[in-house]
Amino acid sequence: MKFVLLAEGHTEKRAVADFLKRWLDPQLDTPVGIQVVNLKGNAQLVRKIASRAQDYLDGPDGQEIVAVIALLDLYGLDGLDIYPSNVTTADDRHEWTTRELQRRVNREKFREFFAVHEFEAWILSQPEILPRPVRDALPKSATQPEKVDFDEPPAKLLNRLYRSKTHKNYKKTTYGQQLFAKLDPAVAVGKCPYLEAMLSEMLTLAKSAGL
Repeated sequence: MKFVLLAEGHTEKRAVADFLKRWLDPQLDTPVGIQVVNLKGNAQLVRKIASRAQDYLDGPDGQEIVAVIALLDLYGLDGLDIYPSNVTTADDRHEWTTRELQRRVNREKFREFFAVHEFEAWILSQPEILPRPVRDALPKSATQPEKVDFDEPPAKLLNRLYRSKTHKNYKKTTYGQQLFAKLDPAVAVGKCPYLEAMLSEMLTLAKSAGL
């Protein structure tokens, strides 16, 4: 049994599945698989979300799928015509867009989730895995990682600090994969309520599927 995770980038494909499984598997009788599908950008993911979910759920392995889940960064959705211009707060955008994308797919075994505001927020939950000069320069706002918002979202914050403190750019794919391998999911869940809600829903789905 497995989840199919529709993702928008390379880092999610390379690092996020293992991270999620390290939280889920110890609470299940049988480990769950996570098949990550990189749709190469949020615009592509949003455009293809209904057809790709249908392809997997109605495909030959459909009975083995716990659920198709989509994981998008909340940051960067402007211009994709999902929510109206008067929906401005993170909470409202999260609620509106979750409801809208689940309406578009309209399948019982589909869930839409968001990293608020980017999945790098989860990395900020455990500063000790970052290079010391970078973690020493983190702003106080980073103590609540999902509050690092649209003004300077987590990946941009990390890139600025990496450049100023290590004279290197933050490489999302390379550094992200290394940092996620060190990240304790229990720590991230304790500081990131949206992540906690996502993983709790995935755990419920997996248990309901008999795992």
